[in-house]
Amino acid sequence: MITDVRAPLEHQQRYGTAYEQMLEKVRYDGAYPTREKADQAVRLVLSGLGRQLTGDERVDLAARLPLEAARLLTAQIPDPRPLTGWAFVKDLAARADASLATTRWDTGSVFGAVAACAGPDLITRILHQLPSGYALLFGRAELNPAA
Repeated sequence: MITDVRAPLEHQQRYGTAYEQMLEKVRYDGAYPTREKADQAVRLVLSGLGRQLTGDERVDLAARLPLEAARLLTAQIPDPRPLTGWAFVKDLAARADASLATTRWDTGSVFGAVAACAGPDLITRILHQLPSGYALLFGRAELNPAA
């Protein structure tokens, strides 16, 4: 007798394990009611970040993210004029037709998971590349050099 050893489609994982773990971190940290809500936040924020990052930092971050997350990041063409952190949140809110408060929450939840994947050294490099305002989104203090 020949049997099909594959699981039915409804029992197969939609994403790789690393991305599933990332989604669970975002879901837990962001207090999202479902994995789908966390996935929406990840897709929105990583696509936005992909429009901001360039160079080695973009490549290095993509290498440290789960494959599905890296694809979201690298599918975007970087904007020649990166946005400040606040303008980034406003841009995402407009794209998602969401409130600024919700979008700020989504951004912080996703950036927390990104930071966990990237590590502190790479996040520091990324923050040096981006305009002001991103440190707070990554849960860090925004320090300005003394005049």
